[in-house]
Amino acid sequence: MSILELGILTLGLVLGLMTFLFIFRIVLTWYPQTDLNHLPFNLVALPTEPFLSPLRKIVPPVGGVDITPIIWVGIFTLLREILLGQQGLVTMALR
Repeated sequence: MSILELGILTLGLVLGLMTFLFIFRIVLTWYPQTDLNHLPFNLVALPTEPFLSPLRKIVPPVGGVDITPIIWVGIFTLLREILLGQQGLVTMALR
């Protein structure tokens, strides 16, 4: 496996993992009594909070619901498709 292939694989895994973490974070919002400062929930909160905090200052809650994790799921999914999808930039560059 070349370094380039390893980099592409790593990028795909990171983007996929972040999408999964944000989806899990959305599910956790259904349980407001969940303490995100304790295991295992802080494993989801720690990597996602740096992305959510700045966006919360820009995007207000809609009907009392924080929609910033949904926005980040869309962003990471779009990035993964644009870069690594069947017609993605990286995929096309390697052909």
